[in-house]
Amino acid sequence: MLEELSVRNLGPIHEARIAPAAGLTAITGETGAGKSMLLSAIRLISGAAASGSRVSSGAGEAWAQGVFCVADSSADSSADGKDDAGGANGIAAGKAVQYAEDAGIEPEDGELFLSRVVPASGRSRAILGGKTVPRSVLESVAGELITVHGQTDQLRIASAARQREFLDMAAGDDTQLDAYHRVWEALAAMDERLAKLRSQEAAARQQADYLRESIARINQVDPQAGEDAELKERRDRIENAAAIAQGVSSALSVLDASQMGEGSSDAASAVDLVNRAVQALQGIRVGGVFAEQAARLESIAADLSDVVFALVQELDGEGSVEDLDRINGRIHELNELMRRWGPELSDVIAWRDKAVFEVEDLDASPEKVAQLEEEREQLYQKALQAAEALHNIRVQAAGQLGEHVSEELDSLAMSGASLRIRVTEHDGGDSPTGSLGPHGGDDIEFLFTPFPGSPELPMGKSASGGELSRLMLALELVAAEQRGGAEGMTFIFDEVDAGVGGKAAVELGRRLARLAKDSQVIVVTHLAQVASWADKQFVVAKAAQPDSGLTETTVTEVTGEARTGEIARMLSGNATETSLDHARELLDESTL
Repeated sequence: MLEELSVRNLGPIHEARIAPAAGLTAITGETGAGKSMLLSAIRLISGAAASGSRVSSGAGEAWAQGVFCVADSSADSSADGKDDAGGANGIAAGKAVQYAEDAGIEPEDGELFLSRVVPASGRSRAILGGKTVPRSVLESVAGELITVHGQTDQLRIASAARQREFLDMAAGDDTQLDAYHRVWEALAAMDERLAKLRSQEAAARQQADYLRESIARINQVDPQAGEDAELKERRDRIENAAAIAQGVSSALSVLDASQMGEGSSDAASAVDLVNRAVQALQGIRVGGVFAEQAARLESIAADLSDVVFALVQELDGEGSVEDLDRINGRIHELNELMRRWGPELSDVIAWRDKAVFEVEDLDASPEKVAQLEEEREQLYQKALQAAEALHNIRVQAAGQLGEHVSEELDSLAMSGASLRIRVTEHDGGDSPTGSLGPHGGDDIEFLFTPFPGSPELPMGKSASGGELSRLMLALELVAAEQRGGAEGMTFIFDEVDAGVGGKAAVELGRRLARLAKDSQVIVVTHLAQVASWADKQFVVAKAAQPDSGLTETTVTEVTGEARTGEIARMLSGNATETSLDHARELLDESTL
């Protein structure tokens, strides 16, 4: 939701600030007062092309900024009694926030600041959250927050892609779209894999041969994780066998000579001496310190016995010269593998395991291709089923949308006008996916009949600016009602009242107010019957500045009697008692 729009030095507007209502806001004023500059400001912060000619005379640059609420929770009710659109803003705002975060911009206190600086000469700057960004980023973010329906903005709906998006939005077919997108992506990935297999050249086949030979070489050696470290440790022990044997024997001769076998010295060993000390202390038969020390010596004797046992195991030999040769040979084999596919043995094993899968893809054997083609056919059938489910929902939604829009047009001074939405199967030609594409298998076309007897023509090529604005109002209104809300989007309508008057003008205002129940709507209008429905009204007027005598454009919110006076001016050109009474009556009656 647009919380605030600020403008400086843009055309005749030297400085203005408006805080639109959460519901319907009307921008009024005499012709030529500069209402279009507010729309220009909104287009600028939406990433539109900028021109230095729009900068106010004598100013160095123009500046526009929009502050948008992107909080994903309902805000407090606004002063005019309408519920803020913050809560409904979740879906559109969520996408806008995602685009901003992708550009490195985080919302501040649930708000996004979109700004544009346009110098009198030179390139403009797009600013998001206080940071300069590419204009395309501003366009992406604003595209999720604002929809402008003016004569120059309606052409977007003429594109087939926009019409498909609008129909899907009205249909609320997110579940079916997601299901189709998943199977389509799987099908596209399979087609890419098959194409790669079928178009393999000599280099790919050579790569497959290399991988197979490498896998065979590694498998022949059959390396085991951590094996190289274990072998190097064993080699070190064998190479130092003499020193190990001498050291262990010397230690055992001191600790327990009996473990040395025949010919061992009769001298008492360390274990014997400690045991004798234990017996001597135990023989005192007095407790206290002697018993404690005897216990400590018993523990020492046990530890010494464990040490003796461990050292005896090391006397069994560290391996022969033949063992050393075999170990060195194995280490050499492993080193060769690590040199080619390492640097570590674990890297060699990981490379081999990955190469196995790569060979499967590179080996374009008939059996492999046939297997993948079978899997591809299964995916294609699933995609056809998902596309059919999506098609059925689109056809139903198209019928309802076209019928209800045509009914709305009759109340918007477009009697006899109608809209038909045609959903047909796409002609895929020679495409391997037939009629299917990334968004289903449908061609969608909005066909508009402006008056009875007129041929159906593609939307955007068969209506004037005002008619197209009213057509878009009817579309937005019916789509919002079909999907249970307009998701908090900010809609801006310009020229929607062109050629409208009387009862049709009242109905136009009523429908704008209906759309504003669940979304924010800003309308630029010259009709009192439309402005009277607004929750807030701003008047754009030219005024001579007393200090300079120059004429500047001001933007002022009107309330109370001031608003009644503006409505009266719009009705009759000036505020007479009769027009004021009529204005009060119109304001009282303009409620849903």
